[in-house]
Amino acid sequence: MLSRRRRLVFTTVITCAVMLGSVGTLLATDMYLHRRVQNLGGVNMWGYRGPVVGKKKPDEMRIVAIGGSTAFCFGVPWNEAWPHYLETALNRQQPANAHRFSVVNLGAPGEGAYAFQFELEDFAYLQYDVAVLYEGYNDLGERNLPEGIPPRSGPNYFLWRRQSPVFRLTGYLPILPLVFREKAMALMAGGDLDAAYRGRVTFRPGLATRATAMALQTAATLADRVGAQLGHLSDDPSRVAGMAAAGEVETWRHYVESVTQAVGYARARRVKVLVVTQPYGSDTHIRQQQVLASALADRFGGDHSVRYVNLGPLLNLRDREIAFDGLHLVARANENIAAQLLQPVVELSMGTSAKE
Repeated sequence: MLSRRRRLVFTTVITCAVMLGSVGTLLATDMYLHRRVQNLGGVNMWGYRGPVVGKKKPDEMRIVAIGGSTAFCFGVPWNEAWPHYLETALNRQQPANAHRFSVVNLGAPGEGAYAFQFELEDFAYLQYDVAVLYEGYNDLGERNLPEGIPPRSGPNYFLWRRQSPVFRLTGYLPILPLVFREKAMALMAGGDLDAAYRGRVTFRPGLATRATAMALQTAATLADRVGAQLGHLSDDPSRVAGMAAAGEVETWRHYVESVTQAVGYARARRVKVLVVTQPYGSDTHIRQQQVLASALADRFGGDHSVRYVNLGPLLNLRDREIAFDGLHLVARANENIAAQLLQPVVELSMGTSAKE
Protein backbone atom coordinates (compact mmCIF):
# COMPACT_ATOMS: atom_id res chain seq x y z
CA MET A 1 0.00 0.00 0.00
CA LEU A 2 1.19 3.49 -0.83
CA SER A 3 1.88 5.91 1.97
CA ARG A 4 -0.27 9.02 2.23
CA ARG A 5 2.60 11.20 0.99
CA ARG A 6 3.23 8.96 -2.02
CA ARG A 7 -0.46 8.86 -2.85
CA LEU A 8 -0.52 12.69 -2.80
CA VAL A 9 2.55 12.87 -5.07
CA PHE A 10 1.08 10.24 -7.39
CA THR A 11 -2.27 12.06 -7.58
CA THR A 12 -0.53 15.39 -8.26
CA VAL A 13 1.60 13.90 -11.03
CA ILE A 14 -1.39 12.24 -12.69
CA THR A 15 -3.45 15.44 -12.45
CA CYS A 16 -0.65 17.52 -13.97
CA ALA A 17 -0.15 14.94 -16.73
CA VAL A 18 -3.86 14.98 -17.56
CA MET A 19 -3.93 18.78 -17.56
CA LEU A 20 -0.83 19.02 -19.74
CA GLY A 21 -2.26 16.41 -22.09
CA SER A 22 -5.53 18.33 -22.34
CA VAL A 23 -3.72 21.61 -22.97
CA GLY A 24 -1.54 19.92 -25.56
CA THR A 25 -4.57 18.45 -27.30
CA LEU A 26 -6.34 21.82 -27.32
CA LEU A 27 -3.23 23.55 -28.66
CA ALA A 28 -2.82 20.97 -31.41
CA THR A 29 -6.50 21.31 -32.32
CA ASP A 30 -6.24 25.08 -32.27
CA MET A 31 -3.18 25.12 -34.55
CA TYR A 32 -4.91 22.69 -36.93
CA LEU A 33 -7.96 24.98 -37.13
CA HIS A 34 -5.68 27.95 -37.76
CA ARG A 35 -4.29 26.18 -40.82
CA ARG A 36 -7.79 25.27 -42.00
CA VAL A 37 -9.31 28.77 -41.81
CA GLN A 38 -6.44 31.21 -42.27
CA ASN A 39 -6.50 31.20 -46.08
CA LEU A 40 -10.06 32.44 -46.50
CA GLY A 41 -11.62 34.13 -43.50
CA GLY A 42 -9.21 33.43 -40.66
CA VAL A 43 -5.83 34.44 -39.29
CA ASN A 44 -2.58 32.66 -38.56
CA MET A 45 -1.40 31.72 -35.08
CA TRP A 46 -0.10 35.24 -34.38
CA GLY A 47 -3.42 36.83 -35.26
CA TYR A 48 -2.90 38.33 -38.72
CA ARG A 49 -3.83 37.28 -42.26
CA GLY A 50 -1.55 35.33 -44.53
CA PRO A 51 1.60 33.31 -43.81
CA VAL A 52 3.74 34.07 -40.76
CA VAL A 53 6.39 36.55 -41.92
CA GLY A 54 9.20 35.51 -39.58
CA LYS A 55 12.12 37.61 -38.45
CA LYS A 56 12.72 40.77 -40.45
CA LYS A 57 15.66 40.50 -42.86
CA PRO A 58 18.33 43.21 -43.11
CA ASP A 59 17.32 44.13 -46.68
CA GLU A 60 13.56 44.01 -46.00
CA MET A 61 11.21 47.00 -45.95
CA ARG A 62 8.25 45.95 -43.81
CA ILE A 63 4.81 47.55 -43.96
CA VAL A 64 1.75 46.91 -41.78
CA ALA A 65 -1.83 47.52 -42.94
CA ILE A 66 -4.17 48.38 -40.07
CA GLY A 67 -7.95 48.83 -40.08
CA GLY A 68 -11.24 46.99 -39.82
CA SER A 69 -12.82 44.34 -42.03
CA THR A 70 -12.06 46.31 -45.22
CA ALA A 71 -8.34 46.19 -44.42
CA PHE A 72 -8.75 42.54 -43.41
CA CYS A 73 -10.61 42.20 -46.75
CA PHE A 74 -13.34 39.94 -45.46
CA GLY A 75 -14.87 37.71 -48.07
CA VAL A 76 -11.79 36.97 -50.17
CA PRO A 77 -8.70 34.80 -49.54
CA TRP A 78 -5.68 36.53 -48.01
CA ASN A 79 -3.94 36.60 -51.38
CA GLU A 80 -6.84 38.55 -52.93
CA ALA A 81 -6.70 41.25 -50.26
CA TRP A 82 -5.23 44.65 -51.11
CA PRO A 83 -2.27 44.31 -48.68
CA HIS A 84 -1.12 41.22 -50.58
CA TYR A 85 -1.63 42.91 -53.94
CA LEU A 86 0.36 45.89 -52.63
CA GLU A 87 3.25 43.64 -51.60
CA THR A 88 3.25 41.97 -55.02
CA ALA A 89 3.21 45.30 -56.86
CA LEU A 90 6.00 46.76 -54.71
CA ASN A 91 8.30 43.79 -55.30
CA ARG A 92 7.45 43.58 -59.01
CA GLN A 93 8.83 47.04 -59.71
CA GLN A 94 11.96 46.67 -57.60
CA PRO A 95 15.37 46.03 -59.23
CA ALA A 96 16.85 42.60 -58.50
CA ASN A 97 19.44 44.03 -56.10
CA ALA A 98 17.04 46.28 -54.18
CA HIS A 99 15.52 45.57 -50.80
CA ARG A 100 12.39 43.43 -50.64
CA PHE A 101 9.00 44.61 -49.41
CA SER A 102 6.68 42.69 -47.11
CA VAL A 103 3.17 43.86 -46.26
CA VAL A 104 1.55 42.35 -43.16
CA ASN A 105 -2.25 42.49 -42.99
CA LEU A 106 -3.24 43.45 -39.43
CA GLY A 107 -6.85 44.22 -40.34
CA ALA A 108 -9.34 43.21 -37.63
CA PRO A 109 -13.14 43.00 -38.11
CA GLY A 110 -15.07 45.62 -36.20
CA GLU A 111 -12.11 47.74 -35.13
CA GLY A 112 -12.06 51.50 -35.57
CA ALA A 113 -9.39 54.16 -35.25
CA TYR A 114 -9.17 53.70 -31.47
CA ALA A 115 -7.48 50.33 -32.13
CA PHE A 116 -4.73 51.78 -34.34
CA GLN A 117 -2.26 52.46 -31.54
CA PHE A 118 -3.00 49.16 -29.81
CA GLU A 119 -2.20 47.28 -33.00
CA LEU A 120 1.00 49.29 -33.47
CA GLU A 121 2.02 48.38 -29.93
CA ASP A 122 1.01 44.71 -30.08
CA PHE A 123 2.91 44.09 -33.32
CA ALA A 124 5.93 46.30 -32.65
CA TYR A 125 8.04 43.12 -32.68
CA LEU A 126 7.51 42.97 -36.46
CA GLN A 127 9.87 45.97 -36.74
CA TYR A 128 7.76 47.60 -39.43
CA ASP A 129 9.00 50.66 -41.30
CA VAL A 130 5.68 51.99 -42.64
CA ALA A 131 2.15 51.83 -41.19
CA VAL A 132 -0.88 52.17 -43.48
CA LEU A 133 -3.95 53.29 -41.49
CA TYR A 134 -7.13 52.40 -43.38
CA GLU A 135 -10.39 52.89 -41.48
CA GLY A 136 -13.30 55.30 -41.19
CA TYR A 137 -16.46 53.24 -41.64
CA ASN A 138 -16.30 51.65 -38.19
CA ASP A 139 -16.34 55.07 -36.52
CA LEU A 140 -19.53 56.26 -38.21
CA GLY A 141 -22.71 56.26 -36.19
CA GLU A 142 -21.97 58.09 -32.95
CA ARG A 143 -24.18 61.17 -33.28
CA ASN A 144 -25.48 63.87 -35.65
CA LEU A 145 -25.81 61.28 -38.40
CA PRO A 146 -28.33 60.47 -41.13
CA GLU A 147 -31.40 58.52 -40.14
CA GLY A 148 -30.14 55.44 -41.97
CA ILE A 149 -27.18 54.92 -39.62
CA PRO A 150 -28.05 53.42 -36.22
CA PRO A 151 -26.48 55.59 -33.50
CA ARG A 152 -23.88 54.13 -31.18
CA SER A 153 -24.17 54.35 -27.44
CA GLY A 154 -20.62 55.74 -27.54
CA PRO A 155 -17.36 55.70 -29.50
CA ASN A 156 -15.97 52.47 -30.95
CA TYR A 157 -13.51 51.02 -28.41
CA PHE A 158 -13.59 47.50 -29.80
CA LEU A 159 -10.27 45.58 -29.80
CA TRP A 160 -10.71 42.34 -31.71
CA ARG A 161 -7.54 40.48 -30.73
CA ARG A 162 -7.34 41.78 -27.17
CA GLN A 163 -10.53 39.93 -26.33
CA SER A 164 -8.17 36.99 -25.83
CA PRO A 165 -6.16 36.95 -22.57
CA VAL A 166 -3.78 34.48 -24.23
CA PHE A 167 -3.03 36.99 -26.98
CA ARG A 168 -2.53 39.79 -24.48
CA LEU A 169 -0.08 37.63 -22.56
CA THR A 170 1.78 35.78 -25.31
CA GLY A 171 0.91 37.23 -28.73
CA TYR A 172 -0.60 33.87 -29.78
CA LEU A 173 -4.25 34.19 -30.84
CA PRO A 174 -6.25 31.02 -30.12
CA ILE A 175 -8.81 30.42 -32.83
CA LEU A 176 -11.09 28.04 -30.88
CA PRO A 177 -12.54 30.60 -28.44
CA LEU A 178 -12.98 33.06 -31.32
CA VAL A 179 -14.82 30.47 -33.43
CA PHE A 180 -17.12 29.50 -30.56
CA ARG A 181 -17.73 33.10 -29.48
CA GLU A 182 -18.53 34.30 -32.99
CA LYS A 183 -20.77 31.29 -33.62
CA ALA A 184 -22.77 32.11 -30.51
CA MET A 185 -22.90 35.82 -31.41
CA ALA A 186 -24.07 35.02 -34.93
CA LEU A 187 -26.81 32.73 -33.61
CA MET A 188 -28.04 35.39 -31.19
CA ALA A 189 -27.97 37.98 -33.99
CA GLY A 190 -29.95 35.84 -36.40
CA GLY A 191 -26.88 34.83 -38.37
CA ASP A 192 -25.54 38.39 -38.68
CA LEU A 193 -22.11 38.28 -36.98
CA ASP A 194 -21.12 41.87 -37.50
CA ALA A 195 -24.50 43.02 -36.26
CA ALA A 196 -23.51 41.45 -32.97
CA TYR A 197 -20.19 43.32 -33.09
CA ARG A 198 -21.36 46.72 -34.35
CA GLY A 199 -24.97 46.62 -35.43
CA ARG A 200 -24.44 47.61 -39.06
CA VAL A 201 -22.47 45.59 -41.63
CA THR A 202 -23.26 41.98 -42.54
CA PHE A 203 -20.38 39.54 -43.12
CA ARG A 204 -21.02 36.82 -45.70
CA PRO A 205 -17.60 35.76 -46.97
CA GLY A 206 -18.82 33.19 -49.47
CA LEU A 207 -20.71 35.78 -51.48
CA ALA A 208 -17.51 37.23 -52.93
CA THR A 209 -16.61 33.96 -54.63
CA ARG A 210 -19.94 32.31 -55.44
CA ALA A 211 -21.74 32.79 -58.74
CA THR A 212 -25.06 31.02 -58.07
CA ALA A 213 -28.30 32.86 -58.59
CA MET A 214 -29.15 32.60 -54.89
CA ALA A 215 -25.75 33.98 -53.86
CA LEU A 216 -26.05 36.86 -56.34
CA GLN A 217 -29.54 37.70 -55.10
CA THR A 218 -28.36 37.58 -51.48
CA ALA A 219 -25.42 39.83 -52.33
CA ALA A 220 -27.76 42.29 -54.04
CA THR A 221 -30.06 42.38 -51.01
CA LEU A 222 -27.13 42.92 -48.66
CA ALA A 223 -25.68 45.66 -50.87
CA ASP A 224 -28.99 47.51 -50.76
CA ARG A 225 -29.18 47.09 -47.01
CA VAL A 226 -25.63 48.24 -46.34
CA GLY A 227 -26.06 51.20 -48.65
CA ALA A 228 -29.12 52.28 -46.69
CA GLN A 229 -27.31 51.80 -43.39
CA LEU A 230 -24.27 53.83 -44.41
CA GLY A 231 -26.50 56.70 -45.47
CA HIS A 232 -27.04 58.74 -48.63
CA LEU A 233 -24.09 59.16 -51.00
CA SER A 234 -24.22 62.21 -53.28
CA ASP A 235 -22.97 62.21 -56.84
CA ASP A 236 -20.64 65.16 -56.13
CA PRO A 237 -18.37 64.36 -53.13
CA SER A 238 -16.48 67.66 -53.44
CA ARG A 239 -19.69 69.60 -52.88
CA VAL A 240 -20.47 67.59 -49.76
CA ALA A 241 -16.95 68.08 -48.37
CA GLY A 242 -17.30 71.83 -48.89
CA MET A 243 -20.50 71.81 -46.84
CA ALA A 244 -18.81 70.61 -43.62
CA ALA A 245 -20.07 72.75 -40.74
CA ALA A 246 -18.14 74.00 -37.72
CA GLY A 247 -19.85 71.42 -35.55
CA GLU A 248 -18.32 68.61 -37.60
CA VAL A 249 -15.01 68.97 -35.74
CA GLU A 250 -16.66 68.11 -32.45
CA THR A 251 -18.73 65.34 -34.02
CA TRP A 252 -15.60 63.50 -35.16
CA ARG A 253 -13.30 64.45 -32.29
CA HIS A 254 -12.86 60.93 -30.91
CA TYR A 255 -12.14 59.47 -34.34
CA VAL A 256 -9.71 62.20 -35.37
CA GLU A 257 -7.87 62.15 -32.05
CA SER A 258 -7.53 58.36 -32.27
CA VAL A 259 -5.95 58.66 -35.72
CA THR A 260 -3.61 61.52 -34.85
CA GLN A 261 -2.51 59.86 -31.60
CA ALA A 262 -1.64 56.69 -33.50
CA VAL A 263 0.30 58.70 -36.08
CA GLY A 264 2.15 60.50 -33.29
CA TYR A 265 2.96 57.19 -31.61
CA ALA A 266 4.39 55.81 -34.85
CA ARG A 267 6.42 58.90 -35.66
CA ALA A 268 7.93 58.93 -32.15
CA ARG A 269 9.35 55.51 -33.11
CA ARG A 270 10.55 56.68 -36.54
CA VAL A 271 7.85 54.74 -38.36
CA LYS A 272 6.45 56.40 -41.47
CA VAL A 273 2.67 56.62 -41.80
CA LEU A 274 0.23 56.60 -44.69
CA VAL A 275 -3.33 57.56 -43.71
CA VAL A 276 -5.90 56.48 -46.28
CA THR A 277 -9.49 57.55 -46.85
CA GLN A 278 -11.45 54.50 -47.99
CA PRO A 279 -13.88 54.64 -50.92
CA TYR A 280 -16.72 56.90 -49.86
CA GLY A 281 -19.59 55.13 -48.16
CA SER A 282 -21.93 58.07 -47.52
CA ASP A 283 -22.08 61.84 -47.29
CA THR A 284 -21.42 61.46 -43.58
CA HIS A 285 -18.27 59.52 -44.36
CA ILE A 286 -17.15 62.28 -46.73
CA ARG A 287 -17.53 64.92 -44.03
CA GLN A 288 -15.76 62.72 -41.48
CA GLN A 289 -12.79 62.35 -43.81
CA GLN A 290 -12.70 66.07 -44.60
CA VAL A 291 -12.29 66.82 -40.89
CA LEU A 292 -9.58 64.15 -40.64
CA ALA A 293 -7.64 65.53 -43.63
CA SER A 294 -7.67 69.04 -42.12
CA ALA A 295 -6.47 67.74 -38.74
CA LEU A 296 -3.63 65.78 -40.33
CA ALA A 297 -2.52 68.82 -42.32
CA ASP A 298 -2.57 71.02 -39.21
CA ARG A 299 -0.57 68.61 -37.04
CA PHE A 300 1.69 66.79 -39.49
CA GLY A 301 1.79 69.08 -42.51
CA GLY A 302 5.53 69.68 -42.11
CA ASP A 303 6.40 66.01 -41.62
CA HIS A 304 7.35 64.40 -44.93
CA SER A 305 7.12 60.97 -43.32
CA VAL A 306 3.37 61.32 -42.91
CA ARG A 307 1.23 61.11 -46.05
CA TYR A 308 -2.50 61.31 -46.62
CA VAL A 309 -4.17 59.66 -49.62
CA ASN A 310 -7.83 60.13 -50.49
CA LEU A 311 -9.30 57.10 -52.28
CA GLY A 312 -12.85 58.26 -51.60
CA PRO A 313 -13.88 58.86 -55.23
CA LEU A 314 -12.01 55.81 -56.55
CA LEU A 315 -14.73 53.14 -56.32
CA ASN A 316 -18.50 53.03 -56.17
CA LEU A 317 -19.54 50.86 -53.25
CA ARG A 318 -23.09 50.75 -54.60
CA ASP A 319 -21.79 48.76 -57.59
CA ARG A 320 -22.27 45.09 -56.68
CA GLU A 321 -19.48 44.07 -59.03
CA ILE A 322 -17.11 46.23 -56.96
CA ALA A 323 -18.37 45.65 -53.41
CA PHE A 324 -20.16 42.31 -53.25
CA ASP A 325 -22.14 43.21 -50.12
CA GLY A 326 -22.09 46.99 -50.43
CA LEU A 327 -18.94 47.42 -48.38
CA HIS A 328 -16.34 44.66 -48.82
CA LEU A 329 -14.48 44.64 -52.12
CA VAL A 330 -14.03 41.88 -54.67
CA ALA A 331 -10.51 40.86 -55.68
CA ARG A 332 -10.08 43.16 -58.67
CA ALA A 333 -11.26 46.15 -56.62
CA ASN A 334 -8.71 45.29 -53.91
CA GLU A 335 -6.10 45.19 -56.66
CA ASN A 336 -7.19 48.68 -57.69
CA ILE A 337 -6.76 49.92 -54.09
CA ALA A 338 -3.23 48.47 -54.03
CA ALA A 339 -2.35 50.14 -57.34
CA GLN A 340 -3.35 53.53 -55.95
CA LEU A 341 -1.30 53.01 -52.79
CA LEU A 342 1.80 51.82 -54.63
CA GLN A 343 3.40 55.18 -55.40
CA PRO A 344 2.72 56.81 -51.99
CA VAL A 345 4.25 53.79 -50.24
CA VAL A 346 7.28 53.85 -52.54
CA GLU A 347 7.78 57.56 -51.89
CA LEU A 348 7.56 57.05 -48.13
CA SER A 349 9.93 54.08 -48.15
CA MET A 350 12.57 55.93 -50.17
CA GLY A 351 13.37 58.03 -47.10
CA THR A 352 14.95 56.89 -43.86
CA SER A 353 13.76 53.64 -42.30
CA ALA A 354 12.40 52.80 -38.86
CA LYS A 355 15.81 51.47 -37.82
CA GLU A 356 17.46 54.87 -37.84
